Amino acid sequence: MASMDIRLEHPNKNALGTESMTWICEKLAEAGDEPVLLSGAGGALSAGLDLREVARLDARAMNEFLRLLERCMTALYLHPAPTVAQIDGHAIAGGCVLALACDWRTAADDPRIRIGLNEVALGVRFPPRTLSICRARVPRRHHVAVFLGAGVHAAPEALRLGLVDEVASDCPAAARAALERLAAHPRAAYAATKHDLRGDARALASDAALDAWLAESIPIWTSPDVRARVAAVLDRKR
Repeated sequence: MASMDIRLEHPNKNALGTESMTWICEKLAEAGDEPVLLSGAGGALSAGLDLREVARLDARAMNEFLRLLERCMTALYLHPAPTVAQIDGHAIAGGCVLALACDWRTAADDPRIRIGLNEVALGVRFPPRTLSICRARVPRRHHVAVFLGAGVHAAPEALRLGLVDEVASDCPAAARAALERLAAHPRAAYAATKHDLRGDARALASDAALDAWLAESIPIWTSPDVRARVAAVLDRKR
């Protein structure tokens, strides 16, 4: 089976910054219509957005950053071939979104890892296409717990909440097996059905809706309150 392994090996637990998100987009474009196995080195799929970068962005730079975030998550979610997330480390906030954007999500049976969407706890709003992806992938009955609860969870609880599809003692082997299982289907039928289910970027949110969201939300993302919360998180990590 021809496939591409996209393994994040970026600073700060594979934090999603301009460099790493651009790299993910480039790797997905390189994959073309081949299956993708997404994983992360260093004890995390990704621990979320690069808060060091977020903390120094002015309104104009934040606009570009959030547009890149939308392109990155949308490209993964709409990739025409099977995609599997191998979660053998933390997948938090943007890292959890990366996992949710994949067709199948395999988490390691490791009590140390945490998975969840804690954006509300940081004081920020989900961009519209990213939120559409998460809403589609998390069972509706768990929306309050996952989105508004803003917690991070051990793998068994993440499985109960629908953030992952399986918990495995051998996460790499189980993730690879899932990718092979999905990739065994006729490629054209898989791609067409996936498109029928998900549409395109505009089906997630129109360009006008994205522009309106950015105009309304960039002041929130660059507000003193959010900057203070980001600084507090960074202080705890030192």
